[in-house]
Amino acid sequence: MNTFSLSDTHCHLYLDHFEKDLERVLERAIEQGVRNIYLPAIDWNSLNQMDKLKHPKITFHRMAGIHPCSVHENWPYEEKRLFDLAESELYVAVGETGLDYYWSRDNIEQQKESLKRHCRVAKAVGKPVVLHNRESTTDLLDLIESEQDGNLTGVWHCFTGTPDEGRRAIDLGLKLGIGGVLTFKNAGVDKSIAELPSEQMILETDAPYLAPSPKRGKRNEPSYVSHTAKKFAEIFQIDIDQVARMTTRTAESLFAVKSQAG
Repeated sequence: MNTFSLSDTHCHLYLDHFEKDLERVLERAIEQGVRNIYLPAIDWNSLNQMDKLKHPKITFHRMAGIHPCSVHENWPYEEKRLFDLAESELYVAVGETGLDYYWSRDNIEQQKESLKRHCRVAKAVGKPVVLHNRESTTDLLDLIESEQDGNLTGVWHCFTGTPDEGRRAIDLGLKLGIGGVLTFKNAGVDKSIAELPSEQMILETDAPYLAPSPKRGKRNEPSYVSHTAKKFAEIFQIDIDQVARMTTRTAESLFAVKSQAG
């Protein structure tokens, strides 16, 4: 068992993909040093699904929000409902939200309005916003810039941008969420983050999606964040203990929580 403490800052562990072997999934996470798992919502139903996640050796941190791909099913929704949820101590962040132009470009304006609502709520409750981005980088960063009044913090989840896009995101007050794509041979994320400050990054899985190499193509799970951590250590030429401490500390600061130690 690893003695250091890793944090998986973006994991949909409440989905049915884990229904049959959840206990074993959690045990494997513990074996790899994962002690903190952050749960972004997809829609309102996600919030109840999170209730089944309990383990004495892992701390679960919840978020509240509407995924951009769920906007068409949950529109319109009351900003006050989102605010009331996000204001609660039960939730550490607002999201995930963002823009997704890959699956559909039919409801882009609704996605943008939803993102603006999430940003307003995040600033009002003093919590970070968690951003999904697929084929929408310029629009996403432009919108964040328009909403940034000095009070907006957040993370660009599943960062796959260029060094310049990464620098712009950091300048806008965002951390970069580094997931399994980092380990993909031709994705280029390794080259991008090598030019960016490692202390502005946090680790994630996006489980059950985007499993890292050598698990690519399989269901992703929290224990696989260790593969991303190893690649991260290789890129920045530091040991994995340092990666765990640094990225967990950055997550603690961003989400204003005290993580569970290893």
